[in-house]
Amino acid sequence: MIDTHTHLYSEEFDADRREMIERAFNKGVSKMYLPAIDSENHEKMLSLEAECPKKIIAMMGLHPCYVKPETWKSELKIVENYLNQRPFCAIGEIGIDLYWDQSTLDIQLIAFETQIDWAIERDLPIVIHTRSSFDETFEVLERKKHPKLRGIFHCFSGNLEQAKHAIDLNFLLGIGGVVTFKNGKIDQFLNEIPLEHIVLETDSPYLAPVPFRGKRNESSYLDLVAGKLANIYGTSFEEIDRMTTENAERIFEIK
Repeated sequence: MIDTHTHLYSEEFDADRREMIERAFNKGVSKMYLPAIDSENHEKMLSLEAECPKKIIAMMGLHPCYVKPETWKSELKIVENYLNQRPFCAIGEIGIDLYWDQSTLDIQLIAFETQIDWAIERDLPIVIHTRSSFDETFEVLERKKHPKLRGIFHCFSGNLEQAKHAIDLNFLLGIGGVVTFKNGKIDQFLNEIPLEHIVLETDSPYLAPVPFRGKRNESSYLDLVAGKLANIYGTSFEEIDRMTTENAERIFEIK
């Protein structure tokens, strides 16, 4: 299994990070992808990648919740400098979040489009954060449409129509703990989406799957997400593992 989205550098793991990573490996998680948030977290993220470069792999980007009026330009410059210095597997997580703050939409749009341009220039996938903003996100993607524009809708929580729209735009759906929630709703239509469009994620330490909902999430719980998908698709755990791993390797171009 591949965890395509986990914040391993989060302070929630400071007390037992090594043990948590080992639990994940022992549960069959082969790789973990780390989305960037802002410059305060880059050093911790990149040091984890350096300790385990084949299994822990960093992205680079500016999260929409950290697009602030006073710092967004300097934060984007830091991201650009990193992208010019070394290779990354993806630009992420980037996007639009109107759940926490609608007042920054104008600069969120600029940051999102700028980072999409960088991804196209470098032929990299993007990992999208969208919360209360599907319409705005799709508008940007339609406007920036390009053969090289591709990636993952991280923590997908939309409806069937939105899922199909994302797929039509050459994106995979990142499925995590929400699929196990009674009110998550995506379990009601996911079997209408071919498995080749699905990847696994935890978004740990957030959104722990049932029966750990409300507690700290971690990558070792990825098997609970895969198990739920096996039930939804009426197939084996092994098939979910195989297909989602192949999908993740394809989008991140793992050789």
